[in-house]
Amino acid sequence: MNNFGKFASVLVAAAALFVLGAFAFVWIFCRVYVGPGEMAIVTSKTGDELPPGAILAEPGQKGVQRIPLGEGRHFLNPVTHDWRIVAAITIPAGSVGVVTSKNGRELAPGEILAPDRDSKGVWKDVLGPGRYRLNPEGYDVKVMSAINIPIGYVGVVTSQTGKPAAAGSFAGPGEKGVMEKVLQPGLYYVNPRAYQVDVVEIGMNQVSIVGKSGTVVLTKAQSQSANGLDELQRMTLQKQVQKRAEYVTQNADLGIVDEDSARNNFSLNSLSRAPTARKSASGNRYLSTVSSAVTGAAAPAQQRAPVGQSQLPANDSVAFGMNQFVQFPSSDGFAIMLDMTVEFELMPEKISKIFMLYGDLPAVVSKIIMPQILSISRMKGSDYKAREFIDGEGRQKFQEEMTAELVRVLGEKHILVRNAIVRHVEVPEEILAPIQSAAVAKEQDLTNKTQQDTEKRRAELNTEVAKVDQLKREVEQETAKLVATVAAEMKKDVAEINAETKLKAAEIDLECAKIQAKITETRGSAEVKAKFLVENEEALGIKRRASAFKDPSLWADLVFADALNPAVNIRVIHSGEGTLWTDMKGASLAIPAQGKK
Repeated sequence: MNNFGKFASVLVAAAALFVLGAFAFVWIFCRVYVGPGEMAIVTSKTGDELPPGAILAEPGQKGVQRIPLGEGRHFLNPVTHDWRIVAAITIPAGSVGVVTSKNGRELAPGEILAPDRDSKGVWKDVLGPGRYRLNPEGYDVKVMSAINIPIGYVGVVTSQTGKPAAAGSFAGPGEKGVMEKVLQPGLYYVNPRAYQVDVVEIGMNQVSIVGKSGTVVLTKAQSQSANGLDELQRMTLQKQVQKRAEYVTQNADLGIVDEDSARNNFSLNSLSRAPTARKSASGNRYLSTVSSAVTGAAAPAQQRAPVGQSQLPANDSVAFGMNQFVQFPSSDGFAIMLDMTVEFELMPEKISKIFMLYGDLPAVVSKIIMPQILSISRMKGSDYKAREFIDGEGRQKFQEEMTAELVRVLGEKHILVRNAIVRHVEVPEEILAPIQSAAVAKEQDLTNKTQQDTEKRRAELNTEVAKVDQLKREVEQETAKLVATVAAEMKKDVAEINAETKLKAAEIDLECAKIQAKITETRGSAEVKAKFLVENEEALGIKRRASAFKDPSLWADLVFADALNPAVNIRVIHSGEGTLWTDMKGASLAIPAQGKK
């Protein structure tokens, strides 16, 4: 029994050591800790072999596991697995991640985008800003800038995959070509491998043709300053500038030149004849800078115009130029050269159609606008004589006809022409000098006539001034007379009013006196009548009292008694006939005294 107990104790101790050793092995050698922003790439040393062409293993397969381990604590057997810690893929704000899968089914011939995530190639969908765990052994993630379209621009989208759309038609779903719907100003996460986005100005632009200096194209002003454009917008515009620079380089045979050449050709005389920048319908200035708005800085000194030539005004820049100018023979055989400015507008709802048919702005100008300007100006100008281009009315008529024709022709091509301005006309000196001399003589004659008319008008003005002074004095005298008359009339009116007032007061006093006399008379008459009535009534009372006594002696006694002092109290005691007692009390008969009225 003791041996068994010892054996059991040994087993328990061995088991404890085994568990402790296993725990230490797992905790020290098998523990995998993946920190924040990291991931663990795991390679399995055991399992089924990978299918042919596969480079990433699924669970249960041998090889690099497709799904990395995320943040936290994991436990892997180092005997059967290897691992390494790498940083997770982070897509910053304003960027996209374009994923190229190295693992999966092969693409069909002609395809450049993977139809799903089980195929090799570039994914059609991009990764937006955030953190992702994609195994770098099987996926290549390229971080690219998103497209931020500034205000005043739209993005024309061209699908680069699918079956080509029908000629002259927009690309539909799954088709390759220009899409009808444009991108409005804003931030877009677009796969540049799947869609090409061209940023095109909308609104007003200018084509200025300056004698033999050539043609410059000026785009409308930025709605924001260079400092106001954020980095994404600057990068988006910079890419478009680079595309246009490539177009200029590739189409030098069309006479298109770069910005610096156009700027240098834009001489001081040309600028002096150029129209002043005006406001467009949307409130933007015509002259704008594409390159300076993108870079946010002025052109380097070596790129500026040479001495004797002037640059464009500050914050304004030539987009690109063309070695083309307007020259044609007049109807009487003289060579005419024009300085012109054509103001045109690309409407947002038509911009995708224009881009599909003609291309970006340089292509629109070189292929459509400039040929029409040259053709129409020559066609219309050949109907006029050289002197008509010098005369204001003839030149105005030519400008109106040319503008109307440009509006009609370019309108059919979805380009809206706002105005066509003839700024300057160059005619041969042999016809210009006589016409100018005649014009100077005519103007001098008009000046002399104007001076004569001026002197005549001045004399008439002096006469009128004298008349005005005379009328002024007459008015002053008449005014003084009227003032005196009005003052006298006022005094007379005041006196009459005072007299009438006193008369009315006297009349009122008289009426008051009459009323007072009447009151006194009425009061006296009333008092007399009242006294008469009172005394008459007293007399009638006495008469009635007297008539009540048949014996006059009794009336006399009554009168006597009335005449006595009211304080005297007389008691008459009758004790029998012939007897009069005056000292008995209690049996007295009081005879009341009659007071006088």
